[in-house]
Amino acid sequence: MAQKGRITITVTNNLEGDQRINKVASSLHNHGYEVTVIGSKSRQCHPYSRSYKTKRLPVFFKKGFLFYGEFNIRLFFHLLFAKCDLMLANDTDTVIANFIASKIRRKRFAVDLHELFPEVPEVVNRPFVKSFWTKIEDIIFPHIHYGYTVCQSIAEHYKNRYGINLGVVRNIPNKKPYEGRNKKLDFGDKKIILYQGAVNVGRGIEWIIDAMPFIENAVFVIIGNGDVKSDMEAKCKEMGLTDKVFFLGHVPFDELSEYTRSADLGVCLLKNQGLSYYYSLPNRVFDYMQQHVPLLATDFPEIANVLRNHGTGVLVSHYEPKYLAETIQQIFESPIDHEKYEKACEHFNWEKEEEIMLSIIEEALRCHRF
Repeated sequence: MAQKGRITITVTNNLEGDQRINKVASSLHNHGYEVTVIGSKSRQCHPYSRSYKTKRLPVFFKKGFLFYGEFNIRLFFHLLFAKCDLMLANDTDTVIANFIASKIRRKRFAVDLHELFPEVPEVVNRPFVKSFWTKIEDIIFPHIHYGYTVCQSIAEHYKNRYGINLGVVRNIPNKKPYEGRNKKLDFGDKKIILYQGAVNVGRGIEWIIDAMPFIENAVFVIIGNGDVKSDMEAKCKEMGLTDKVFFLGHVPFDELSEYTRSADLGVCLLKNQGLSYYYSLPNRVFDYMQQHVPLLATDFPEIANVLRNHGTGVLVSHYEPKYLAETIQQIFESPIDHEKYEKACEHFNWEKEEEIMLSIIEEALRCHRF
């Protein structure tokens, strides 16, 4: 297949757990683009082999303001000499290097915005940090001509603030047939409650932990790493829940669906700590759906729109331990309507989202605005 163009995709993480980056890069590669994905060595890096090219830039600072500054400087100099026709920046924390390098080289520039970056919990309550990232968006975002984001609410937010038109490409897994439950996670006859994702502030993990003493014959499995993982582990030890709550750490996303298939209930509980969470539509909503796992989720607009229209989970808006325990027990006792999940998966799959993403990328490469 003849190459359609060369695209650099940039992100601040180490690539290993980023399902969206892999989906986008794989789709572009499979449709004839020469793709290079650039991340960082901000965390321990394992071997990472893909059909497209990858590169992880070394950084001295591993987190915080100094990390973002150092990474963007290193990324800027890398992009000055990278062979590319389009620079695709993922989120606000990579736009500085991409925008400046694209202007200097007169290369096309586009964005994939996974969240409202100044509104994420790690930023929203830190006035100086929030004002810095907001100023970056105020300077750069009015000049964005091409891009997409993960849900309609975020697209409308940026339309109202900057007058830009972003497409919506939701973070949904590739379509695959349901193969039934498995025993990748095996706790005998106990029900399995599963959280998969970053173990960060605002994810509501502690709400399920607090409810576990009131939930009979069940375990809570947490897959992922993050800033509050050690705090959650200490909390479980203090509560005497080490036989009911299990932390598995990082699981490569290529293997994650096998773990998801073992679960009886998935959870996606978010605290209202900024518009980014309030408007979010996490990929795990669809990961659980694809494996016919009922979802217990926060009643936020984008998540609620999916669950109310397709009936693949239960929404909650308060989180008292006994209330959550009773709700979870009711879900366990309810039969799963597999036909409902099949219909939902026909509607939600990456193959449909891919068409929107490809059309935006093709337009960006075809037009003459830089």
